[in-house]
Amino acid sequence: MTSLSDREWAVLSALWETGGAPLGELAERLREDTGWSRNTVLTYLTRMEAKGLVTIDKEVSPHIYRAALDRAACQARERHSFLQRVYRGSAGDLVTAFLKEEPISPQEREALRKLLDEMEV
Repeated sequence: MTSLSDREWAVLSALWETGGAPLGELAERLREDTGWSRNTVLTYLTRMEAKGLVTIDKEVSPHIYRAALDRAACQARERHSFLQRVYRGSAGDLVTAFLKEEPISPQEREALRKLLDEMEV
């Protein structure tokens, strides 16, 4: 499966926040951040259903739209995709790059040391 676009993340985030909602509610929620019309939201939902990202409960009226994947699964997939594309699968290179560019607190440093010790790296 390919990476999610920013727009797909926006739709899924709204679905994760609501736990599932009818089109009107989703359109209102997304309009605040995106300016999208109801038709635009419906277009995204339909396309995302075809990709297996959204489910539509057509047994009820109005239809209820839900995320087909949970947030943690999408985050894991995106992390893996990013790691492969940008760092050729090297988690060490990724962590090194982040640590060189962004300082971490003493608490974060200690948590990282503990994690590395537990992993026996």
